[in-house]
Amino acid sequence: MAERELVLVLHDVAPETWPDYQPFVEAVDALGEVPINWLVVPDFHRRNPLERHPGFCRMLDARLARGDELILHGCFHADNGPSPRTPREWFMRRVFTHEGEFYVLDRDEAARRLALGMALFGRLGWPLQGFVAPAWLMSAGTRQALARTGLAYTSDTRRLYQLPDFEAVPAPGLVWSAGSAWRRGLSRLYCESLRLRYQQVPLLRLGLHPVDMRHEFSRRYWFELLVRLLREGRTATTKHQWMKRQVALAGAVA
Repeated sequence: MAERELVLVLHDVAPETWPDYQPFVEAVDALGEVPINWLVVPDFHRRNPLERHPGFCRMLDARLARGDELILHGCFHADNGPSPRTPREWFMRRVFTHEGEFYVLDRDEAARRLALGMALFGRLGWPLQGFVAPAWLMSAGTRQALARTGLAYTSDTRRLYQLPDFEAVPAPGLVWSAGSAWRRGLSRLYCESLRLRYQQVPLLRLGLHPVDMRHEFSRRYWFELLVRLLREGRTATTKHQWMKRQVALAGAVA
């Protein structure tokens, strides 16, 4: 059987969401060497600049030392753009999410925000290889700006993309909508169906959000799923390490 791996991804990582994640992270650490991918927001909702929280930054320093990966996740994780102009835009920005920060940005504004986030990582001494847009939503201008950053990859819900050409690599993800009890119930059913469908895929991504951690039902699901996948033979890795291996394999084949 071909090697199968998983990436455990924590979304919306910021000082104010760390208390949600901390008990879960401690439980994962107790399993042994399970690297975690942290999607870090530089200034969550424009109210929590990371550099005002040195203790939180030191915690992320320690995570890097454990072998985890820090990934740039937007700049503010808030959609403060002009009002929606079309029914589709209204749905995506007011129903699907209110946090699709990069969904309508032009190239220059996307480049400015990417540069702010990359500069922050540089000041803090954090290696940076990847970017994930909030809610995985990117405008054409964002894609153009991202291709010029020198970063190695980005992703959406189904794929990782090697930059700068956005070469797609299948990497399906599981994610919950955990804001209400009925959504949590449907999310469990949906994710279980996807888990069965994707049993043999080379890479499976588990995408966790702070709201998942606020409910025992969803928090327990994610932890038990992680344990099950590890026992079934999947190896936990980081996005960058996995992408590096795919690039090396492609080069060897070529």
